[in-house]
Amino acid sequence: MGENNQMKTDAIYDARSLGMPKMLLLGLQHMFAMFGATVLVPILVNSYFHGEGLSVQVTLFMAGLGTLFFHMVSKKKVPAFLGSSFAFLGGFATVAELNTGIYANMTYGEKLPYACGGIVVAGLLYLMLSAVIRLVGVKRVMRFLPPVVTGPIIICIGLSLAGSAIGNAGTNWFLALIALATIIVFNVWGKGIFKIIPILMGVVISYAVAAIMQATGLSNPDGSAILDFSSVASARFIGLPPFQICKFDLTAILVMAPISVATMMEHIGDMSAISATVGQNFLEDPGLHRTLIGDGMATAMSAAFGGPANTTYGENTGVLELSRVFDPRVIRLAAVYAIVLSFVPKFAQVITSLPASIIGGISFILYGMISAIGIRNVVENKVDFANSRNLIIAAVILVCGLGFSSGLTFEVGGTSITLTSLAIASLAGVVLNAVLPGNDYHFGVNPRGDAMRGVSLKK
Repeated sequence: MGENNQMKTDAIYDARSLGMPKMLLLGLQHMFAMFGATVLVPILVNSYFHGEGLSVQVTLFMAGLGTLFFHMVSKKKVPAFLGSSFAFLGGFATVAELNTGIYANMTYGEKLPYACGGIVVAGLLYLMLSAVIRLVGVKRVMRFLPPVVTGPIIICIGLSLAGSAIGNAGTNWFLALIALATIIVFNVWGKGIFKIIPILMGVVISYAVAAIMQATGLSNPDGSAILDFSSVASARFIGLPPFQICKFDLTAILVMAPISVATMMEHIGDMSAISATVGQNFLEDPGLHRTLIGDGMATAMSAAFGGPANTTYGENTGVLELSRVFDPRVIRLAAVYAIVLSFVPKFAQVITSLPASIIGGISFILYGMISAIGIRNVVENKVDFANSRNLIIAAVILVCGLGFSSGLTFEVGGTSITLTSLAIASLAGVVLNAVLPGNDYHFGVNPRGDAMRGVSLKK
């Protein structure tokens, strides 16, 4: 990292030298960077649970609290923001449609706490990985979770949600295409901060178009209103986030827990990327074991009270590169802003009123990007598909992940358990990688490849 430190001589590591007004503005910039993607997760989950899904207020509160907790565990050294994870969207969609065993007669709202319970267990798996890494080292652990396993799993996460994107977009294709085009324009041609927040710009601009269409008397093709402000009018300006306690069931755990295979690798990739950006080796100090504990516990804590999984955000790494201010204090200011905003129900209801067509337009590209990121994971790590071993592992994962659309349901001791397609794919991939000879992946040999692990939308 010595060379990187020389390259970072123009960087600011203590933002207090800039004065409090600039620090406050920099914190606001980080909040805007994470905002669009973080609130999009509860909006998407609400569409799976037919309006009975995650709360935007709880999501913002837990993102802020989780970030502060992560900073405490990582000795206040790592400038990372923890926002909502996209990786668990497929898990939420699956739990919403469970109709066997205890889920047979449940409403969508009654199923949600079980999905959150599964995420709590997924978060606690980070602690296990942290302990193993502490004992045997990251290089030995990563040989069991190479890109040939995690890449195809991420591809399956995105493709399994494709139908949902088309269904939502179909309610008003014009608005969906406005949202889609906006994200593409800002992602490809945007400059500065606007290039880092394409999802937020997609939400803002398409929502503005929807409001104009509503004001001119237009409606959706099926005759329904484009925007419904009834819940906004009745919402209070100040109020507590609607926390709810998670519940545990083995089927939901088996839906959610395997996704942590992808998100734990995402965490390791993000720590590598932030280390390269800042010019400090955070994998060594404060140590990967500490950052994993911080991320995993923040995820478990969020889900325990009805929030989504958290993950280190690539968007905020982009802001670090843009601003050249690497002080973690600025990230903590953004976390405080998120917590304050979580106590404004009226604002949360405005976000929740986002039309299904705009959700479809955004998720149209988002789900495709998740799958494309899985491909990037494989390409950047130079996985050799001329090697039949790698070809077999990827092939089995893809067929399991996309073929077992209804999963596998069986009974153990009178209890109905469902293994989802992603759980089957993850299990098959990890086992095949461990059994088949010729594993040629070594963590640390290709730093750029290692930094491109997971579902993060970083460039």
